[in-house]
Amino acid sequence: MSNDQNKPMTQKLYESVPSYRPTAKFLTATTLSATLLFLSGLTLTWTVIALIMATPVMVLFSPVLVPSAIAIFLVITGLLFSGGCGVAAITALSWIYNYVQGKHPLGADKLDYARDMLASMTRGVTEKAKEYAQYVTHKAREVAQGERS
Repeated sequence: MSNDQNKPMTQKLYESVPSYRPTAKFLTATTLSATLLFLSGLTLTWTVIALIMATPVMVLFSPVLVPSAIAIFLVITGLLFSGGCGVAAITALSWIYNYVQGKHPLGADKLDYARDMLASMTRGVTEKAKEYAQYVTHKAREVAQGERS
């Protein structure tokens, strides 16, 4: 006997009825997409209409608007740049103050490492310079003695 014959009739009926969820999802997505597409078209239409109406005004006032826009851009850029430089200076001074006070701000370990490396390199260069100076002095004495003889 087949497995379907053992099931009650109501269960067979329930399994044969399609689910309503995919249909509801499709209708919701279609409605939302159509609404958003309509609003997008409406926005585009009004933007084009506003541009058409504003073009003559922009053409008439462009000799005034373009230089003023450039001037405003330069002023705003200058203010932002000077403010950024001020913030950077205050931050650097605060970092230096904390470093001098011994609080070891962020990056102080790298600065200490770089200072130690420079000091060790300087010691090496100093020793080599002294050796070279002794060598030159010795050679100069040899040349001076060779001329006397």
